Amino acid sequence: MDKIINQSIANGTVKVPPSKSMAHRYIICAGLSDGVSTISNVDYSEDIKATIDCIKALGVKVETKDSVVVIDPSQSILKELKKTYSGAKENDISDKSDISEIDFLCRESGSTMRFFMGIAMSLPFVSNFYGSETLRNRPFGIYEDILNNTQEDEKNNARFMKTEDKIIIQGGIKENNFEIAGNISSQFVTGLLLALSLKEEGGRIVLIPPIESRSYINMTIQAMREFGIDVDWESDNVLCVKENQTYIARDIEVEGDYSNAAFLDAFNFLGGNVKVEGLNPKSLQGDKVYLDCFEKLKAGKAVIDIADCPDLGPVLFSVAAANHGGIFTSTARLKIKESDRGSVMCEELAKLGVKTRMDDNSIEIEGNGISSPSGSLSGHNDHRIVMSLSLLLTIVGGTITQAEAVRKSYPGFFEDIKSLGIKVKDI
Repeated sequence: MDKIINQSIANGTVKVPPSKSMAHRYIICAGLSDGVSTISNVDYSEDIKATIDCIKALGVKVETKDSVVVIDPSQSILKELKKTYSGAKENDISDKSDISEIDFLCRESGSTMRFFMGIAMSLPFVSNFYGSETLRNRPFGIYEDILNNTQEDEKNNARFMKTEDKIIIQGGIKENNFEIAGNISSQFVTGLLLALSLKEEGGRIVLIPPIESRSYINMTIQAMREFGIDVDWESDNVLCVKENQTYIARDIEVEGDYSNAAFLDAFNFLGGNVKVEGLNPKSLQGDKVYLDCFEKLKAGKAVIDIADCPDLGPVLFSVAAANHGGIFTSTARLKIKESDRGSVMCEELAKLGVKTRMDDNSIEIEGNGISSPSGSLSGHNDHRIVMSLSLLLTIVGGTITQAEAVRKSYPGFFEDIKSLGIKVKDI
């Protein structure tokens, strides 16, 4: 679906949607728990629907009503495995020899796939991971290396395989100490923490510096702790999950999402007057830095490292283009998102008369003002590209294609900006 956005200024108050990152983690922890949990303030984006589908694949019962999710793991596969080995000397669930298959339908959610791949590593099953072609082509080398290198151990049958339409993990890995690069996606670290939490002996993860996206790792630690799992930084680069642990059910509310709040607060740096409500000032979300970044871009042509907040890249580029420009470093990871975000933002900004320069790990944006586009802007089927470019179209007016991509993370985006006075219509 395409959208026409006319020149308009945002004014008013809006409540930010709930954090997708925390909702992923809470739903998974609840599904691994011993008892029924209720999670409130959940927004059913496509990514969250994918995580709900995958927790159901483990036999967990999930009921949704309005923004509340009730999760009952009493009939889950994990429960049955624990019953099988109750009281046995070797009761790690990965010791079960009967192999069946589980299908995980991940849609386009990288978080969902990488989190559940970690869980699948510890389960004695063949797990089939399905998702969009773009998702399946994103990097999974960390898991591939860990699983396929275990073949040196004759007792280990774990492996990682790819076919034309799915990724296959044969679980039951024996290893419980991992050493990986610290500058990879934190989604892999979360997956490994989840894997270790299901192993009777727990384990450790050594991250080789530099460590990027530490804030997302800390969000995982927070969620696991809230559901009763003892996990912590043993040192600056070593994570430890204690042995013999069980997730404990609880009722919990998802806090507001700083990642999506950035698209609303950005209006204040484009001439608008918007009050964003529903954010937790004590949140561990790394994207909380967006406001500081916006202030720097408003003050001058700032240099900003996005190593710890890559998801903010597109919206920062838009704010930079509308102000004094900016120089952004650590941009290489933008290539492996839903689109090649650095490249496509430069492509679309050019249609708005904005000059850019891009190399392997940095992007420079000139703050020479923006002009009306000669044709439609493309959303590149990427939610963050759509929202970032929509901000700029409120200044000059124009059309954006593939606007439906916002359903991935912020289904109500266009309705929310309409409530602030932005003139939007479907075509």
